[in-house]
Amino acid sequence: MAAADSSGGVVNNTPVHLWIVGVLAVLWNAVGAFDYLATQFKLEFYMGKYEPEMLEYFFGIPSWAIAGWATAVWFGLAGSIGLLLRRRCSVWLFGISIVGMVLSTVHGFFLSDGLEIMGNGYLYMSVLVWFIAIGLFFYALAMGKRGVLS
Repeated sequence: MAAADSSGGVVNNTPVHLWIVGVLAVLWNAVGAFDYLATQFKLEFYMGKYEPEMLEYFFGIPSWAIAGWATAVWFGLAGSIGLLLRRRCSVWLFGISIVGMVLSTVHGFFLSDGLEIMGNGYLYMSVLVWFIAIGLFFYALAMGKRGVLS
C-alpha cells in the first residue's frame, strides 16, 4: 500500500527491515538451494568432504523425503523472493516450505539413523533451519496483515 504525500505524490511505505529480511532470506535460501543441487547432482567438490557413511546416507534418502527437501528449499526461496517483491503469496510459499520440512525432518530424525550418522551438527543446523523458516513465515504473515504485502 502507498500513501499520498502533501504534494499529492505517492510515498512507498515499505519498511526498511523488509528489504533487510528479504535480502537475507534470499541469500539464506539460495545456500539451501545450492546444497540441495550439489547433493542431488553429486558434485564431487562439494560431496567429497563427507565420509563414505554420510554419502551412503545422503544417496539412500527415499524419494518422498527428497521431495520434501526439494519442496522446503524451492518454496522457501520463492517465498523469500516474494517477500522482496512484496507479494502476499510469500506467506503461502513459506507455509508450503514448512510442510516440505516436516517430511524431510520425519525421515532424518525418526525414520532413519540420520542423527547418528550426521552427529550433533545436524541437530543444531536443523534447529536453526526450523527457527528461520518459522520466523520467515510469521514475518511474512505480519507484513501481510500490516498491508505491506499485496
